[in-house]
Amino acid sequence: MSNQTDTVHKEAIEVLSELIRLPSFSKDEGQTASYLTKNLFDKGVEVTRVGNNVLAKNKFFDEARPTILLNSHHDTVKPNINYTRDPFLPTIEEGKLYGLGSNDAGGCLVSLMMTFLHFYSEENLRYNLVFAATAEEEISGAHGIQDALMYLPSVDFAIVGEPTMMQMAVAERGLMVLDCVAKGKAGHAAREEGDNAIYKAMKDIDWIKGYQFENISALLGSAKMSVTSIETENKAHNVVPAECRFVVDVRVNELYTLEDVLKTIKDNLQSEVIPRSTRLKSSAIALDHPLVKAGLALDKTYYGSPTTSDKALMPFPALKIGPGDSARSHMANEYIYVDEIRNGIIDYIKLLEQVLL
Repeated sequence: MSNQTDTVHKEAIEVLSELIRLPSFSKDEGQTASYLTKNLFDKGVEVTRVGNNVLAKNKFFDEARPTILLNSHHDTVKPNINYTRDPFLPTIEEGKLYGLGSNDAGGCLVSLMMTFLHFYSEENLRYNLVFAATAEEEISGAHGIQDALMYLPSVDFAIVGEPTMMQMAVAERGLMVLDCVAKGKAGHAAREEGDNAIYKAMKDIDWIKGYQFENISALLGSAKMSVTSIETENKAHNVVPAECRFVVDVRVNELYTLEDVLKTIKDNLQSEVIPRSTRLKSSAIALDHPLVKAGLALDKTYYGSPTTSDKALMPFPALKIGPGDSARSHMANEYIYVDEIRNGIIDYIKLLEQVLL
C-alpha cells in the first residue's frame, strides 16, 4: 500500500475520532459542523456553512460542467441504553474503531471527504465535485440536505454515503407514517351503550394486515404496512371509547408514489388517515447509469435497500454506497473496522476515476 494511501487513511481515522468525541445529536450538530468547517478551511478549501450543513466545491469548479454531489451526514442518534463503553471515547481495539456514529455514518463521511480532497485540485475533470456533510439525516429533518441543496449548484447525480459494505444500494424504499383515528361514541360498558371506536379500529387494522399491493419490485419486493402502536385516551374500564388512535408504518417500493398508496389506504379505511409527511419517497437509479456501470466494473453487487436515507430527498439520481454495515447502525458499542475506511476511500476513488477522468 502506498505511503500516500497510508497517510490519507491515518488522517481519516483522526478526523472520525474527533467527530466521535463531539456529541452531534440531530438538530444539535454545531460542534461537528464547526470542526469539519475548520478542517476543510485549514486545507485551503473554500467552505460554506448553512446551519449545521458544511458545503464545498472543487477548486476548478466550472459552471459549464455537470456536477456530482458527495454527501453523507454527521448527526447521530442518541446512544443505545445498552452501551458498556463511553460512546464519545474513540477507541481502536482488534482493528475496530468504537464510538457513537463511527459506522452510521462517520466512516462514510470521512471516506467521502478524503475522496473529495483527493480530486479537489485536479484540473479538467469531466464533472464538478461538491461535498456536503449534512445535518438532521437521522430524523429526516427540514434543515439537513433540503436546506443544503438550496445553496449548492445544480446537481446531476450523487453518491450518498451510508454503510452498505461498499455494495451498491440502487433502490430505496420510501417511508410514510400515518396517524389514524377511528371515531365512535362514548357510552357505559355495562349498559352496552355507545359505538366502540376500538372495534372500528380493529376492522381497519385487519384490512391493513391482510392487504397486498399488486406491484412487486425485483429490487425492493412488495410495499408493506405495519401497525406499530394503538391507544385510547379513555382509561376507565367501564367506558366505551369514542376515539381510538393507531399509527401505521408504510414502506413503499419504487413502483408506487406515496400519494398513490395513501389514496388506496384512505379509500379502504373507515378511520381518518393523516400522513405525517410524504417527503421520503422511494427512489431508484438506473442500472445503466455511469456510476452503477463503474461499480459493476469494480465487481460491486447491487441491491434494493429497505432503509431510508437522504437519498429520498434528492430530486436527481443517487447511488447509496459506503463502508460499514447497516446492521451495526444504532447498536450499542457501535464500531467500524479501520480497514473498511481504508478500502472505502480506495473504492470511492476508483469509482469516481471511471467517471471523472
